[in-house]
Amino acid sequence: MAIGSPLDTGLANTMNAAMARHWWVIALRGVVAVLFGLIALAAPLAALLTLAVLLGAYLLVDGVAELYVTWRAARAQAPWGALLGEAVLSIIMGLIALVSPLIAVNVFVIVLSVWALITGVLELAAAFRLHSSHGRWWLALGGIVSVIWGLLLAAAPIVGAVVVAWWLGIYAIFFGASLLALAWRLRAQRPGVAGSGAVRI
Repeated sequence: MAIGSPLDTGLANTMNAAMARHWWVIALRGVVAVLFGLIALAAPLAALLTLAVLLGAYLLVDGVAELYVTWRAARAQAPWGALLGEAVLSIIMGLIALVSPLIAVNVFVIVLSVWALITGVLELAAAFRLHSSHGRWWLALGGIVSVIWGLLLAAAPIVGAVVVAWWLGIYAIFFGASLLALAWRLRAQRPGVAGSGAVRI
């Protein structure tokens, strides 16, 4: 089907009209994102603990669902060992996150610190193999920053968690603001409003 065909145009207009009609849903998402961002900036640890609890609930439900899949696979005489292992792991991690969300936050920060350390070391190793005219020192600087960041996270995981929450909060605020701007534009273009036409997004 050629791009820009009448069928494509009709589908796009239908989607645009549907989004404009339900602009308030996008606005609601934007408000929730901005509120979460403000909470993350004002109370970063509380925001992370809340996310850990939500993650724990998700893992628990996912693990129970995986147990059902494992049971179905066993009844069908299909390989089920890996499915059972995944289900048990999800349930255990979910219970840990629900019972002690602070442990879940610490584990996340430790994983992030290990990732930063490994990335930094690899960047430094690559910088030594790169010609100086190709920006070796910029790559080396990035590696050094990654290593320092990883060490700081490992030394003070709670402080690192707070910083991560602040980053998440700033992102949520900007994301929510963009959704609110989109909703405002869609509100003016909703069907039945004078002067509204095909919404261009």
